[in-house]
Amino acid sequence: MRLNLALQDNIDQLQHIFGNSGDLIVRELTFGDTPEVHMAFVYLDGMADRTSVYRLIESISNQAVQEGWTTSTDVLSLSRITIGDIRTQTDFEAIQESILSGETVIFTDRENQAISVDTVGFEHRNVTEPISQTVVRGPQEGFTETLQTNVALIRRKIKDPNLWMEVNPIGRITKTKVAIMYMNGLVKESTLQEVRSRLQRIDIDGILESNYIEEFIQDKTFTVFPTINNSERPDVVAASLLEGRVAILIDGTPFVLLVPALFTQFLQSAEDYYHRSDFGLLRLLRYLAFLISLFGPSTYIAVTTFHQEMLPTALLISLASQREGIPFPAFIEALIMEVTFELLREASIRMPRAIGTAISIVGALVLGQSAVEAGLVSPAMVIVVSITAIAGFIFPSFDIGISARVLRFGFMGLAASFGFYGMFLGMIALVLHLCHLQSFGVPYMSPFAPFSKSDQKDNVIRVPWWKMYTRPDVLVRHNKTRIGGEPQQNGDSGTNGNHQAGNPNGDMK
Repeated sequence: MRLNLALQDNIDQLQHIFGNSGDLIVRELTFGDTPEVHMAFVYLDGMADRTSVYRLIESISNQAVQEGWTTSTDVLSLSRITIGDIRTQTDFEAIQESILSGETVIFTDRENQAISVDTVGFEHRNVTEPISQTVVRGPQEGFTETLQTNVALIRRKIKDPNLWMEVNPIGRITKTKVAIMYMNGLVKESTLQEVRSRLQRIDIDGILESNYIEEFIQDKTFTVFPTINNSERPDVVAASLLEGRVAILIDGTPFVLLVPALFTQFLQSAEDYYHRSDFGLLRLLRYLAFLISLFGPSTYIAVTTFHQEMLPTALLISLASQREGIPFPAFIEALIMEVTFELLREASIRMPRAIGTAISIVGALVLGQSAVEAGLVSPAMVIVVSITAIAGFIFPSFDIGISARVLRFGFMGLAASFGFYGMFLGMIALVLHLCHLQSFGVPYMSPFAPFSKSDQKDNVIRVPWWKMYTRPDVLVRHNKTRIGGEPQQNGDSGTNGNHQAGNPNGDMK
């Protein structure tokens, strides 16, 4: 619907569109004597910066008085507006989008076009330390809910004109800004086109968080494993971009999606690359923790139920004496403890912080001790469930922890039914499922399957930075070298500069 020539008709139509909302501010001004020039400044209170709006009105008022405006054409001269970005609008649909984005729209009588001025200035959270992905050593800044701030944080890490960004609104009602960022020349064109295609196919009323996008564009819906990674750390996103991945930023959430995602990526932490002496030893601990979290209770159930001959005699007698008087089989015993722990975990997350810790302590100490004294569970089962729970908190990614928690119950059922035979069948099915998964055309278990010798430098362990001179083969086809010169040996000869320095931008592969 196009604008009218009459100023009052345009204002009435706009107020009708917004339902006479109280936060829609219409400031009408009149300049000149004969003939008079009538203008209206329209913006949403809280979305536009009041200081910028006042400066805009003051600037135009001063020019009108000094230059003696007599026609509306004088007002529509874009060169007179020196505040913010400006655009000419001719229909109500574009105007209402501008107002909802925090811009100020200038209407003039006897003109069927308006001027949109960028005065965005709504309240937002400042850059703070990441909450869900903390590190001891490394950058201590995290993304916010503002898209412009998040883009700036990434550009501070990568000062290169080849860092390209594309922004498109998604959501018929919310019209949420969704941006994709990538390194031109590094990312595979097929991956980039697939990301664009999947985003364009999204047709939904609103996008309020990154998971809305994730569930629409993921390769496989019915799997417990995440095929899209996310992070609230700018250094992790910058490192992923330098590897040839694509970052998807959604306005209104501090979590950025990263594709393609590999299984090994969820067990890697930014801190692995910030400690010189580690070389990925803690990453080996995470792999062990994943196995414990997945198979801990089921292994105990299988041994105590079907395979007692595998235990030393002294340990078997100790476990038998502990289970004397326990009314439930090992599977029911483990199921009760696991469900109780999941309830405590959720309660500690949902409760206010002041009492969330108290709930965890009471649940872990009082309930566990009381259950043992009441003869409902054995002390050994409490130890197994506790170790399993501790192992589940080690993962840098919360999503992979959820996968282990869900699969744990399935393996417990297989162990209670068939012992180790059932567990081995479940492991085979799990490996086949993992090898079948893909993330935007990249095998999920790369570089394990298919095996890539060159990518083992940063897989289970991490070699020194000066040896990671190539990018992952599965992510890039061209420009694979990221450290200049030939790879050299470490500096054991005692001279400085015997090996290439690591990537200062935080590249993590």
